Amino acid sequence: MENPPIAAPLVFDASQEWDGNDGKWSSFVIGVGTPAQNFRVLPGIATGEILVPSVEACKPEIQATCGVQRGAFPFDGHQSNGFQANKSSTWQQIGLYFLDLRDDLNYTGKGLFGLERLGLMPQNPKGPTLRNQVVGAITAGGPHVGVLGLDVKPANFSTFDFPQASLMTTMWDESRIPSRSFGYTAGAHYRSPKVLGSLTVGGFDQERFDPNNITFLFDPDDSQPTSLHVQNIVAKDTLNSSIINLLDNVAYMQLDFTVPHLWLPHDVCDRFEQAFGLIYDSDTDLYRVNDSIHDQLLQKNPTVTIGLGTSDPPQRVNIELPYGAFDLTAGAPIYDNDTNYFPIRRANGTKYTLGRAFFQEAYIIVDYERLSFSVHQARFPQTNKPRDIKTIYPPQSLSTNTSAASTNGSGIPKGAVVGIVLGVSIGAMLLIAYLFVILKRRRTKRKTDPNDMAQIPPTHDGVQELHDDDKKPSEIQGNELHEMVGYQNREEVDGTSRIELLGDIPRVSRSIHSSTDLVEKSRKK
Repeated sequence: MENPPIAAPLVFDASQEWDGNDGKWSSFVIGVGTPAQNFRVLPGIATGEILVPSVEACKPEIQATCGVQRGAFPFDGHQSNGFQANKSSTWQQIGLYFLDLRDDLNYTGKGLFGLERLGLMPQNPKGPTLRNQVVGAITAGGPHVGVLGLDVKPANFSTFDFPQASLMTTMWDESRIPSRSFGYTAGAHYRSPKVLGSLTVGGFDQERFDPNNITFLFDPDDSQPTSLHVQNIVAKDTLNSSIINLLDNVAYMQLDFTVPHLWLPHDVCDRFEQAFGLIYDSDTDLYRVNDSIHDQLLQKNPTVTIGLGTSDPPQRVNIELPYGAFDLTAGAPIYDNDTNYFPIRRANGTKYTLGRAFFQEAYIIVDYERLSFSVHQARFPQTNKPRDIKTIYPPQSLSTNTSAASTNGSGIPKGAVVGIVLGVSIGAMLLIAYLFVILKRRRTKRKTDPNDMAQIPPTHDGVQELHDDDKKPSEIQGNELHEMVGYQNREEVDGTSRIELLGDIPRVSRSIHSSTDLVEKSRKK
């Protein structure tokens, strides 16, 4: 009996627009609800959900421009300021919850969540439409522009028994993509001509990166799967030196394009500050660049090379970033007027992260089927050059497709093939261990006392301070090479009653009592 045909990768078309109040980022278009309310959004790997700005999030003083700045398209004959749940006939409300992002970086907020109809690439007649997707309408804090979640973990808004599938898993379950995997690069506004972002789900675009043979396994900590060792950071042609080493010791860092900045050790930020003539702004926690220094840096065009790799076996990928990748502008509400800044941040503890600014010059391929990923120097082909889309097949298809790097060009780089072979040979044993571990761990989305949220400091990555309710992010579980299966539990944001989802999801009443235990009390081990 022949196996059913495998779907082709889903290639997203960029919006042709550059969005964000912390840089110019290449966005993608989705449609939410019935009739569709369209938004430009940015891909994110910290969540598997869809996040869009809510109409309630726009402050009265910026109503005239708020919607456009946050990626909302005109709706119902007028410029929209955000998602209007009461205008959609397919909205199934769940309640207020924390945003599923990066609390450790204060990149959080709150949103009104529900299940909703979702159209991908609504500008394309062939763009798929999905039902009952988890959608959060951002009501406070969080990112300025919406998020297209690419994580695979399901969300659970009550007990462990009622998971809601992520976008990636829904597409996989409905045979719309060949595997739970993707390739992504953020695009580069500073290039001439400008180069849009690239997102392929179920494969990758081989024209957009320089191949290498290095594959990294997911971190066993499901909160930071795409993590690796940064072996060095070297700057060339800075203001006061031809070559300078910015990182003394190897540092373990997470790759996460959900957030815009590079969160680095304090001493590394200090060296950047000296080498590039930056000015630390304690009010925003950003590094500003004054006009004089900005002109000098544009003229000198320094480069920063970030070396990623492992010591056993010894292997390294060098990603070079020109000054243009760091030459960003922050606007309202971070600053009243557009302000040049350098996208590095002082990380608290060891939650070092290479964010979206890094992915302007890097291409990442993430394979959830084999719990592995690879990172490559991004390539910027001419706009008229056709894509070269390759398929990442699921492990179970290898018997009929020979390998994920098959003779028809539908495969992943050579280094990932090693992961495939290893995964097939030991996958069963690891899967048993993995299932045991994952059933022991889960995260919860919770209610909180509205008064507690006033204690949380403002986030300058997002739009405004968090004042009352919030929501908590998810985890992935992972060890080595096996399939992803995971759940996250959620509880509601405040102590008030919320509309349950069609009676299917039991209500949760436990709440936290202070913002200081926001993270710890969100976990159930």
